[in-house]
Amino acid sequence: MTDFAPARPETNGRPAPFSEFLEKFRARLAQVFHVRTDFDKLSLRRGLPPFVLREIMACNPLSVCIPAEYGGRGGHIHESLAMLAASSYESLALSLTFGINWALFLQPVAKYGQEDVKAAIFKRFLQEQNMGGLMITEPDYGTDALNMKTAYIEHDEHFHVRGVKHWGGLTGWADYWLITARRRAEDGNLLRDIDFFICDVNSPGQEIVVEEYFENLGLYLIPYGHNRIDIEVPKTQKLQPQSSGIKMMLDVLHRSRMEFPGMGMGFLKRLLDEGLDHCKKRFVGGKSLFNYDQVQQRLARLQASFTVCSAMCAHSSKRTAIENDLAGLGVEANAIKTVLTDLMQEAAQSLLQLVGGKGYRLDHVAGRATVDSRPFQIFEGSNDVLYAQISETLLKLMRRAKQKNLFHFLQGYDLTKRAAEYFKELLNFEVNLQLPQRKLVELGRVLGRIISMELVLKLGDLGFRSDLISGSLAMLRQDIDSLLTTYAFANNTLVVEAYEENSSWLSLVS
Repeated sequence: MTDFAPARPETNGRPAPFSEFLEKFRARLAQVFHVRTDFDKLSLRRGLPPFVLREIMACNPLSVCIPAEYGGRGGHIHESLAMLAASSYESLALSLTFGINWALFLQPVAKYGQEDVKAAIFKRFLQEQNMGGLMITEPDYGTDALNMKTAYIEHDEHFHVRGVKHWGGLTGWADYWLITARRRAEDGNLLRDIDFFICDVNSPGQEIVVEEYFENLGLYLIPYGHNRIDIEVPKTQKLQPQSSGIKMMLDVLHRSRMEFPGMGMGFLKRLLDEGLDHCKKRFVGGKSLFNYDQVQQRLARLQASFTVCSAMCAHSSKRTAIENDLAGLGVEANAIKTVLTDLMQEAAQSLLQLVGGKGYRLDHVAGRATVDSRPFQIFEGSNDVLYAQISETLLKLMRRAKQKNLFHFLQGYDLTKRAAEYFKELLNFEVNLQLPQRKLVELGRVLGRIISMELVLKLGDLGFRSDLISGSLAMLRQDIDSLLTTYAFANNTLVVEAYEENSSWLSLVS
């Protein structure tokens, strides 16, 4: 038992209202990052000083992610998203740490874990501030995860799991891991399906050897590395899929992608606040930056991105409860993940441009935001791949419906029916149902933003501030218009491999 503050401040035997919990958590983050430490300087170091993590975890933020029957606040999606947003306002890396724990460990365990082990795991999270992560990616099998080589053999009382994993966030930190592996058949071949195993690194026979820690470009607070796995896992620590392991993995990953907006929310708000503050105080040519038209355009896009992310949070609050099966919601999940992470990186680049030279430092929020947000476009599915998957799924649905006209299809599609009306003329064309990959990606970018526009319209219906809705719709309409022009342009250029011959400009002018 630790000497941390109580996990759930209680009133008359009940948890304190979430608003009170969130207010205290925000205050603790501000105290730790701006009073106890200089976070701008702290961000240059890898990892977190123990007292920083200890004080943050004393608020027991992960209690919001744990079901009430196990002592948590209930696992309500909107509360967990709000906790991530509060964290990412101060540190995107801290928010990702909690996001990994929530979406990639606690939710899968709550949904698919066996009852014999869940209570003990959740108790350790609540009382001992344990952490958990997920290991899927392998050195030779990143995007091609279904061909992973980590394998297991079943014995009478346990499973023997062997393999190599890397780029697991919280490498060396996490007390628990979900590890994916394929069953090795008697003939030595690996079966196609995927299984998940809970590894408790503090238990004998379940230790994971970290062979290397990576010098990651950003997200300094989170350790990543190369892990050697040779463990014996009790049978009670195998997750139980409701159908197949592959569908279970899709359910987990789609839910995680749809919960990215929690991390994006505080991050985008911080960049917007920083941009507004800097531009009002910085004077150039006798007037503040805030009064320049191009600066207004950048700030307006930052604000529009904040609104799009708000729409995604509102949507995901209703869609990602663990009782819902998200395995078949690839279009929805991929659209939210790709568009949001593109907006996050664009926002960081834009703030860096507004701030100028001093922003090009890791100890400035603009520089740190630029490198910290970039991997969000890569992990849990590269955006190029996910955009192509969006298009492939939509084209498959169009073939099934025997519909080639893009507008007519999107007009009747649940995720786009209202937003499509804004582009009746632009979308009124027949799609080649056998598109090359580059066009699948370009079309996916268009579709992702039309889906995002649909979510913004729904946010407006809920009563969200109308001028912010209008600004967000204007940005998305401009982006969609531009992306459709790119999509329509026929570009089939290929790389010239032996390009050195006759390609020296110097020989032409000497």
